[in-house]
Amino acid sequence: MNLNTRMPTGSDGTQRIDEQPAFRAYLLELALQPANILAAWKRVRANKGAAGIDGMTIDDFPAWAKDGNWKRIMSELRSGQYQPSPVRRVEIDKPDDSKRQLGIPTIVDRVIQQAIAQVLTPVFDSTFSGNSFGFRPHRNGQQAVKQVRDIIKTGRRFAVDVDLSKFFDR
Repeated sequence: MNLNTRMPTGSDGTQRIDEQPAFRAYLLELALQPANILAAWKRVRANKGAAGIDGMTIDDFPAWAKDGNWKRIMSELRSGQYQPSPVRRVEIDKPDDSKRQLGIPTIVDRVIQQAIAQVLTPVFDSTFSGNSFGFRPHRNGQQAVKQVRDIIKTGRRFAVDVDLSKFFDR
């Protein structure tokens, strides 16, 4: 697919002209900086959480990393050879007596994901709508409710809530 073509007739926009990969090497190197990895590990450790499919716990990770395993992971990431592990699937109860599928990544994958998120979030978050609250830093559902209440006070009578429930499952 050529990303340097004009969009279909009737559109004023042009598609991406830059043929470089979207996730450039310098962003990966930023994600893999020791200070960023340490910050990612601290976030993962603070969130606690269950072991992934490999059975490694939060408490097991430091010794595993010091045994040279983390150095190997970094090398695999830089060479493009790293393969994330499958997630451990569990079901948790919902208030309506139904079940919700939950995928639990390994600790290693959580650290990598967090390190990448710490680099990419500042790049992309500023481009999101001010009306978007889900899974964004310093934003939550209570703020969304307050915004809807404030809009209702201005005389508007409708609010639209879009929940992409099971979007990635289907």
